[in-house]
Amino acid sequence: MTNQWIFNAPSAEEQTQTLRLAEQMNIDSVLARLLVQRGVDSADKANKFFWPKLNHLHDPFLMKDMDKAVDRIERALGNREKILVYGDYDVDGVTAVALVYKILKKYTSDIGYYIPDRNAEGYGITQEGIDYAHNNGYHLIIALDCGIKAVEQVELAKSYGIDFIICDHHTTDGQLPNAVAVLDAKRFDDTYPYKELSGCGVGFKLMQGFLQHNMLAFADLKDCLDLVVVSIASDIVPITGENRVLAYHGLRQLNNNPSIGMRSIISVCGLSEHFITMNDIVFKIGPRINASGRLHQGNEVVQLLISNNNSTADELSRNINEYNDERRELDEQTTREAITMLEQQQDFRLRKTIVVYNDTWSKGIVAIVASRLAEEYYRPTIVLTRGANGLLTGSARSVQGFDLYAAIEHCRNYLEDFGGHLYAIGLSLKESNLEAFVERFEQYVDNHITDEQLTPTIEIDAEVTFSQFNAKFLRILKQFAPFGPGNTNPVFCTRNVKDSGGTKIVGKKLSHLRVELCDSEGNYAMNGIAFHMSEFHQKVKDQVPVDLCYTLEENTHPLRHADSKNSDHNMQLMVKAIRYNE
Repeated sequence: MTNQWIFNAPSAEEQTQTLRLAEQMNIDSVLARLLVQRGVDSADKANKFFWPKLNHLHDPFLMKDMDKAVDRIERALGNREKILVYGDYDVDGVTAVALVYKILKKYTSDIGYYIPDRNAEGYGITQEGIDYAHNNGYHLIIALDCGIKAVEQVELAKSYGIDFIICDHHTTDGQLPNAVAVLDAKRFDDTYPYKELSGCGVGFKLMQGFLQHNMLAFADLKDCLDLVVVSIASDIVPITGENRVLAYHGLRQLNNNPSIGMRSIISVCGLSEHFITMNDIVFKIGPRINASGRLHQGNEVVQLLISNNNSTADELSRNINEYNDERRELDEQTTREAITMLEQQQDFRLRKTIVVYNDTWSKGIVAIVASRLAEEYYRPTIVLTRGANGLLTGSARSVQGFDLYAAIEHCRNYLEDFGGHLYAIGLSLKESNLEAFVERFEQYVDNHITDEQLTPTIEIDAEVTFSQFNAKFLRILKQFAPFGPGNTNPVFCTRNVKDSGGTKIVGKKLSHLRVELCDSEGNYAMNGIAFHMSEFHQKVKDQVPVDLCYTLEENTHPLRHADSKNSDHNMQLMVKAIRYNE
């Protein structure tokens, strides 16, 4: 599918701010413009952006109900009540459970944790989970990354004499559960300054409030920042505000002093001798943690994340690595089956949505398959299977710019339950409602989605020449990290580049292109990698000029430059798109 290139042209005001900031900081105007695009329009803001400090975090007691939550935890500790830390089975949920458990474990032995079985129980606060708490004498449940819609479940727990503290970050649904405290910056009556925390991030704020109120050491919580950054990267929340501070220091913790469990995961990912980035979390660490909850038991990965024993951690890490291999095979097979199913639908090319259902598919991989299909066909996508309760259950994924939550909410009369974010939703419904749901969903999307939203785009931050890239430029560009939503790796465009002699096809299937290109003046050459773009090889070798769209990344191998004065530049192009410029 052809990408549409969109150049982010600065406004007159942004141009003025860019020139002023470039002069104030003595930096390239391209870098100054990138900062202005991120709302960083002064040297003071730039210092906070480049060097986030933990004291930049907001006071946790600015979050509504934080005082009630901390008070209830203190009473539970004082009365030696049993506390159950309860969380979702995905990365965000299990890291949140591990963080809260590790902190509170230092102050009580009357604590346990619970992760619902994805296949037998499903998502959120479950009957089985409440029964487990009741049968084992728990009087307080701290729910993490779930619970914002658990109105009936919280009432059931209250009838058993069990209190709830809910820590969630999903969109609320009007009525809040009657819990002791509901911590969710997205609740309609909360004025907390930052709305985009991960579920683990909300758990972090709860523990920050607890430690702060009792004047206890913050160092223990700082040690848990490796868990927080893994949740932030894996749950794809914006890397802005508090999330940027937490991710920045979380990466330092992950690279310099990870917990025993996290160090073991890093080892099975093959990252022990590697500086770990957000991409490494998204594509290597996160999927392994997820695989346990998707296909087996999330309790196992919590055990790994809280482990203080190297041999135990290594054994559990090997297990989740095997689960990930199993998950990969399963999702590839299911994706092939879904594509075949779609291609056999007569009206498939005419519809603006994708909805596929097969009752034999694993619940643990439908979210991955939905993401793959949405990326392949670039349409709002829902993948469904049959749950243990007889309902159809599945995941929905959106395309850039389209509010999937609003679309699903419009169809709520046909649903038993749903919840999630702007671009990712979990849902369940009766099979008898499937046909009507599909038609209403298609109708809503057809009426609200634009042609532009159905076309994959590449937003280009700046048009540059290779001559602008020097050691200072790269050093400053590196300080823009960590990258993610809200602070994406800057995308550059360079026009009229040609092969400088080293471009070749690479990869086991000869599908990738290793490029070595020089600019239009022939003075600067850079190399890079263009994945799945081998079809451009012959014309590039024939010296056909091309326009490149790419990001810049550090390279562990020295780059060969046409101008030897620039041979110390240590960066490569990660090519996103190529266009002929004949």
